[in-house]
Amino acid sequence: MDDPDFLARGPMRLMAVGVIGALPAALVGFLDLLAIANGTRAFRVALVHMSLNLLVTASYVGNFLWRRAGGGPVGSVGWGQLVLSAVTLAVLGASGYLGGMLAYRYGVRVADEATQAEGSIPAAGRRTG
Repeated sequence: MDDPDFLARGPMRLMAVGVIGALPAALVGFLDLLAIANGTRAFRVALVHMSLNLLVTASYVGNFLWRRAGGGPVGSVGWGQLVLSAVTLAVLGASGYLGGMLAYRYGVRVADEATQAEGSIPAAGRRTG
């Protein structure tokens, strides 16, 4: 290859795209949070989900700036930057799990109340539990 640094620039571009995409997602997520009743399990899970996502976004911004320091990526990526990326990815996975819990377990912003209640009725002839 004529440009050995392209492997270091690719992740930087992906971080930038991810942070840009996180901004409208955070806005919509915050509006969804306002629709959840305070004091419920879903609200507590949503607060943790939001906090983790904000932490992940800040971490990716920091990692991007760290990698860009000194004129951009030259050579291989440092161990500290790789560890930060791995830890951030793990936190993002935990936040994604909580987001799935909000949607699939608590039905947050997936369907209207009547549809959610209808989905909780056992099917005829089937035993639950």
